[in-house]
Amino acid sequence: MSLSDQHRFAMQVAQLSRSWRAELDRRLAGLGLSQARWLVLLHLARFDELPTQRQLAQSVGVEGPTLARLLDGLEAQGLVSRQAVPEDRRAKKIALSPQAQPLITEIEAISTQLRLELFSGITEEDLSCCQRVHAQILSNLEKR
Repeated sequence: MSLSDQHRFAMQVAQLSRSWRAELDRRLAGLGLSQARWLVLLHLARFDELPTQRQLAQSVGVEGPTLARLLDGLEAQGLVSRQAVPEDRRAKKIALSPQAQPLITEIEAISTQLRLELFSGITEEDLSCCQRVHAQILSNLEKR
């Protein structure tokens, strides 16, 4: 693969990521949540046990202070709560409130619909090939 092909591929991946997220953000705008906030809710919903604030920050891929500000806003909206950890006074576990579940269900439905639209016309074989390529690139990144 030539350097120009690699460059073009890298630019396409970056554009795909930005455009996909922008379209999802546009479709979710009516829910009154910023992209950062709905992303935190989705990550939080995927934990089997209540995560600490640090675990949630790692999952979302943001710094602790950034997550703290997002959680402040979500807490003010009544969507999450922070719970003390008895064995570590500094740690807080993050819980979804009951009001968050219908919102998460709607976010997931909108996200699923968009994904169905975006994957239209793509064969399983093409998708498998793309997944292998992306997995190899991610593996190469992790070796750094």
